[in-house]
Amino acid sequence: MTDLDPFETKILRELQRDANQTTAEIAERVGLSVSPCWRRIDRLEREGFIRKRVAIIDRRKVGLNAHVFAQVKLNAHGRANLDEFSAAIRGFPEVLDAYVLMGTTDFMLRIVAKDIDAYERFFFDQLSKLPGIQEINSTVALSEIKATTELPLGRD
Repeated sequence: MTDLDPFETKILRELQRDANQTTAEIAERVGLSVSPCWRRIDRLEREGFIRKRVAIIDRRKVGLNAHVFAQVKLNAHGRANLDEFSAAIRGFPEVLDAYVLMGTTDFMLRIVAKDIDAYERFFFDQLSKLPGIQEINSTVALSEIKATTELPLGRD
């Protein structure tokens, strides 16, 4: 980890665990007084270690019951337009994560939808109509074993 002292690592672990904590609560948990803790948090935000603070919503509680992973392979012409394909994917709110891969497929997408019928509509009406696609392999997740946004930062 670049330019992080042990207190800053602890602060990041605390914020990953619960970003709703006050500076005073974080300071107490990491062994600092409030002012130095606040200064460290401010630096971590300014320098981009903390990109943003968000609420993590349970997708099922808001009616997004289908969780699908799609592997996308582009044809040779499609690979020439990776930026165009990437921009299109960024515009789909159903796509939560998109990764460029090395290997037999070009992209891995993590997609949510109301149900399998909604995913099918998204697949046929939007995703499969993007130019340059050779193949899409969709895998439906049956259950979630582990899901976290916490990075494995160094332990004490």
